[in-house]
Amino acid sequence: MKNLLIGIAFLFVATGVFAQNTNDYLEVTRDVLKTEKKAAIAEAMQLSEQESGPFWALYNEYNEKMYVVNTKLVNTIKDYANNYEKMTDEKATEIWNESMKIDTELLKLEKTYFKKFLKIMPATKTVRYFQAENKIKNLVDANLALEIPLFQ
Repeated sequence: MKNLLIGIAFLFVATGVFAQNTNDYLEVTRDVLKTEKKAAIAEAMQLSEQESGPFWALYNEYNEKMYVVNTKLVNTIKDYANNYEKMTDEKATEIWNESMKIDTELLKLEKTYFKKFLKIMPATKTVRYFQAENKIKNLVDANLALEIPLFQ
């Protein structure tokens, strides 16, 4: 988990320094976070050989769906950035509503997959997995909060 925090901190400090453009940087960041996250989850889960196969298959399925929803969040953040200087009340409301839809979608996905993970692991390990996911999400969200300015 420490390596993930260091990786996230580095990536946010390096914004714009190594990237050719925002989209390239974003994809590199997402790839690095995906790798670091998987390592952190593996460390946190301490899976038996019997649990490992079903867990990683479901983990990959869940994270593919999370990627799709998180792409919507990235696009909303880009929309915010593109309109920051000329923000209107209507656009601010649109961005807020979209972010609430994304939060709802993420929660629904989490609830659905919690039930699926319960079918392959005991509740204690399922909860541990979602705790680790939430810690990682909170680290990313904290860094985003530092980088994204408030409305003027």
